[in-house]
Amino acid sequence: MEYKSTRHVKYLCNYHFVWIPKYRRDVLVGEIAEYTKEVLKSIAEELGCEIIALEVMPDHIHLFVNCPPRYSPSYLANYFKGKSARLVLKKFPELRKYTNGKLWTRSYFVSTAGNVSSETIRKYIEEQWGKEDEED
Repeated sequence: MEYKSTRHVKYLCNYHFVWIPKYRRDVLVGEIAEYTKEVLKSIAEELGCEIIALEVMPDHIHLFVNCPPRYSPSYLANYFKGKSARLVLKKFPELRKYTNGKLWTRSYFVSTAGNVSSETIRKYIEEQWGKEDEED
């Protein structure tokens, strides 16, 4: 993974999201799955995010994405889920009968990922006073 930049920020914000259709129904198959992938790709492009990996399974979605730091993980999850639900249900209105009118559940999983481990960052921060003494 490479660091990205804006005018004032250098960043690497990778998020792994997982969410499921209402009642964990196996509705994301065939044409619906393909359309859902296209919708998620267009939403990522709109937000200035880069999709690292995307899998649409029959009963859940995995989205691994690199996004600018101006977006919180909760904002991203809600935006991806909300906009994709509107577009997918508009194209496939028959899904409403399987999911009680809503495509996704309210819940989701999110995890962050980067180039270094939490342990590496902790050690780096703890060693800052020692590094400063060495420089003097």
